[in-house]
Amino acid sequence: MSLLENVNSPKDLKKLNIKQLNQLCAEIRNLLISTVSHNGGHLSSNLGVVELTVALHKVFNSPTDQIVFDVGHQCYTHKILTGRKDEFSTLRTENGISGFTRPDESVHDIFSSGHSSTSISEAVGLANAKKIKGEKGKVIAVIGDGALTGGLAYEALNNCGFDNSNLIVILNDNEMSISKNVGSVAHSLTEIRTSPRYFTFKSKFRSAILHIPKIGNELNRIITAISSKIRRQVYHSTFFEDLGFRYYGVIDGHDIEALIDVLNAAKTHTHSTLIHISTTKGKGYNFAEKNPTQFHGIGQFDINTGEPKHSGQTFSSVFGEWICSSAKNDSRICAVTAAMAQGTGLEEFSNIFPNRFFDVGIAEQHAVTFSSGLAKNSLVPVFAVYSTFLQRSYDQLIHDTAMQNLKIIFAVDRAGFVGEDGESHQGVFDVCYLNSVPGLTVYSPSTFEELQNELYKAVYKDRGAVAVRYPRGSERVLPEDYVYEDCDYQVYGDDSGEIALVSYGRVFCECARASKKINNCFVLKLNKIKPINKDSLKHLNNCRKIYFFEEAIKTGGIGQSFAEALLEEGISCEFVHVAVNDEFVKQASVESQLNKYGLSEQEIINEVLNGEKEKA
Repeated sequence: MSLLENVNSPKDLKKLNIKQLNQLCAEIRNLLISTVSHNGGHLSSNLGVVELTVALHKVFNSPTDQIVFDVGHQCYTHKILTGRKDEFSTLRTENGISGFTRPDESVHDIFSSGHSSTSISEAVGLANAKKIKGEKGKVIAVIGDGALTGGLAYEALNNCGFDNSNLIVILNDNEMSISKNVGSVAHSLTEIRTSPRYFTFKSKFRSAILHIPKIGNELNRIITAISSKIRRQVYHSTFFEDLGFRYYGVIDGHDIEALIDVLNAAKTHTHSTLIHISTTKGKGYNFAEKNPTQFHGIGQFDINTGEPKHSGQTFSSVFGEWICSSAKNDSRICAVTAAMAQGTGLEEFSNIFPNRFFDVGIAEQHAVTFSSGLAKNSLVPVFAVYSTFLQRSYDQLIHDTAMQNLKIIFAVDRAGFVGEDGESHQGVFDVCYLNSVPGLTVYSPSTFEELQNELYKAVYKDRGAVAVRYPRGSERVLPEDYVYEDCDYQVYGDDSGEIALVSYGRVFCECARASKKINNCFVLKLNKIKPINKDSLKHLNNCRKIYFFEEAIKTGGIGQSFAEALLEEGISCEFVHVAVNDEFVKQASVESQLNKYGLSEQEIINEVLNGEKEKA
């Protein structure tokens, strides 16, 4: 019989024994593989934390005990166990449940998350608030070794202190060992220290010592100091204990009985605890275990073969081809990534030019400043980064790059709508924050050809830092008579028309097709969106109405800069700015998002025709 059918909340786990819990884990894995194969999502990381998540909900009482998942992309089992099992088939679909933790879905989701290295900071804040308010419950931060490469995690560890009695950090080590060398002695010691019998004996022994008249407290202090020295000798690495944590590790993250024992031990502690576990990414699905990177974030795939159902050339792959080709002819060109080599198309570059490839881990701030160092010594670093992650290094972009007038190329992938990953991943903010940086040049190509040409100009023609932003996926259909002109802007159609559609990037393609179905209309295409070439405005002198369509947040966007430029040039006409207006973009397909925000071909047509009806 299926155990999962009868598990509708964390309370249902309390009734299950170890054998049943292992069966439950197997059933959860089957559900994860089946659902992600249809909906896409983060598979490897979720398969790796099934036992851990089950053990957490077996031992603790969520939401009184607050569990904070770093990034949140490994929360699928958590969602299944916290009342969303019946909705799990809607994962990452429009109006369905998110692929990340979301407090508006469940009281068991403490924070909305999608970016890494935040969990310990959040947990320290939660723990301190509980302490001040006198509330019960532990706070547990679950962070992976990859996220521990982010500087914010170390800032939080440094701020934990020695007296956070309700704080537990779980370090999920699934790729590289964090501790120096944990051998058989350390393993045996951990088994002993997490045994319920040992912990009961230790508690009674300490209580008896403390009751010895006059010398009890001093004897307890001496025993504690000796115990600490022994642990340091055995574990070798004292980093976490030096920061005030009681360290347990390394625990087999797929041994549910061992996990329950160590969590129970941590639960009774009166000081901060760090539990170091070892897991296998993709556990239980052969294809994901062999290639965890491919299955980290994947679209639909065939369960039997592990092969993606959709493939073909993308902006990311074209960028990867361009940088490899360029680096062969220019030894100054280097590639930098923040743990996203495959996603940004740099995998081949890393193999061909290992000495010029730098993966700095999940540390976008460091990536930008590191690139500034490369640039200062006459190399040409190309930092390939998702739009949503580049925003984490805004200060470095201003202070360490632009202010220094250094040549760095920012290859901004996933610009605009990204679809099913939802609010935390939409690339709709880069335009406004890049637009605010003095001296920065920004391109937004619409096609693969444009991407390659604008990257070339960024390296060899433009001065200072340059960002080339491009969308996720493949190029969109353009009218057959469209011909790319290698310049800052171009006009598509007859510029004697009274209605102008102005746009850039992916949405230009929608505007170009829409213009074919609107009378007296032409399109002004911005290839370089910062700075705006003022010569482009001369084509708008005879316009009665200008529509600016922008796949970005409206406030601070290019549309606002363009409207200001029109005023400065004395061009007076009706101006309509269609963009994302002061909200976070929820998960849906890219096509649905384009429709919702008035940026698809048909919605552009509707906007203009409805405006003409109102005028009539």
